[in-house]
Amino acid sequence: MQRLRAISAGIFAAALLAGCAAAPEPVPPPEAAEIPAPAPAPAPKAEAPALPEARLLDATRLPPFEGEQREIGAPRSVAMLDRTQPPADLWQRLRNGFAMQDIESPQVAERTAWYVANQDYLKRVFDRSRLYLFHIVEELEKRGMPMEIALLPIVESAFNPMAYSRAHASGLWQFIPGTGKRYELKQNWWYDGRRDVVASTSAALDYLKDVYDMHGDWHLALASYNWGENAVARAIARNRKEGKPADYLSLPMPRETRGYVPKLQALKNLIANPATHGIALQAIPNEPYFAVITKTRDIDVLLAAKLAEIPVDEFIALNPGFSRPLIRSAGAARIVLPADKVDTFHGNLEEYEDRSLVSWKTYKPQRGDSLEGVARNHGLTLGQLREVNGIHPRSRKMPELLVVPIKGGAESFARLPLMYAPPIPKGGGNVHVVRRGETLWSIAQRHRMTVAELKRWNRVGSVLSIGQRLVIR
Repeated sequence: MQRLRAISAGIFAAALLAGCAAAPEPVPPPEAAEIPAPAPAPAPKAEAPALPEARLLDATRLPPFEGEQREIGAPRSVAMLDRTQPPADLWQRLRNGFAMQDIESPQVAERTAWYVANQDYLKRVFDRSRLYLFHIVEELEKRGMPMEIALLPIVESAFNPMAYSRAHASGLWQFIPGTGKRYELKQNWWYDGRRDVVASTSAALDYLKDVYDMHGDWHLALASYNWGENAVARAIARNRKEGKPADYLSLPMPRETRGYVPKLQALKNLIANPATHGIALQAIPNEPYFAVITKTRDIDVLLAAKLAEIPVDEFIALNPGFSRPLIRSAGAARIVLPADKVDTFHGNLEEYEDRSLVSWKTYKPQRGDSLEGVARNHGLTLGQLREVNGIHPRSRKMPELLVVPIKGGAESFARLPLMYAPPIPKGGGNVHVVRRGETLWSIAQRHRMTVAELKRWNRVGSVLSIGQRLVIR
């Protein structure tokens, strides 16, 4: 298949999503027209692309993939399915594995109608899913789990691997820090396993399997993922004590959790019968999009992308767990590359052996150092030093460790992909809910911030949606 080789520029938005493992899940913006549509992807060139100039990736605006476009109708009946050959289309593979009992409720009908009315939003989400969906499907099949779960990242993060919520949840599967640690997702200055596509998928499916074994019901397992297994267990116990049913639809639960499974059911309905709902699904090849390299060396993010002959934006979309421009082999479990670029990467790496793979280094601040002095000594502005090291714009505290360029200063920074979600200080921050007529400038003025700070700390572009939540530090 022809594979995407150019990813649109923008800001790698860590959308303030409420959904997370054991945290509320966000409602997509009610005014889908306000979400900018992605630009068409240019056709890939035959020659190897040069390393792109620095630009910020907007993961919410990944353009559609090139390739076959055809409408996929209703699935065949089970009796007609030929299971001797794997389906060519990944959507059909999902349909074949749907196994959860359907539920019907007003929330399902409402959410189905919302998706049908906001197909631009739905298309962007499906386009982003193409990088990750095959891997998730493979992992579900290994565990014998229902294929509906492959659609859960749409509910959680809209398939944005850099999604970051006000509850401190992060990644495709929206793990909060505590649950992430519980499922062995490393979180440190260099790397956040909650954003790592491979690690977080494994952890999410393990968690869901654990809560399914606890409750014996997939709908209750999903409720536990959103609300917490202990909260669901207490609700079940209360209902049983009162002689009431203890299924998902019968339990008292928060509004967000009440609508959580209906959102997944609505997506299942659309995938199962797209033509019935006026949805045209672009086929996704039933083959791996990416492959994993486990033996790595210290290497710059930009150079790794160059050696693989892919845009740095695509590299970041596949490796969102790394938080700095330098990938350290000591802390990197893997590098993920497009499956058809692994040999290219290794071949170019062999030819590069005698040259340095890094242009960044660590610096341990000395007594008497100031942020201004460190920045000046390494050819950076204070703002650049803060940004690459995730330092709050108003913080004066010197971190225990900094990353600085070996040489080149601001020139190196100008080509740097800023790929990390900034840390939220302990105690969190204030939240501003966007109202009609408000702009980034008016909100920044109100809270005595610059527009650049507001955009940086929320990973938003220039377009806001009514009801969107912004963290004000």
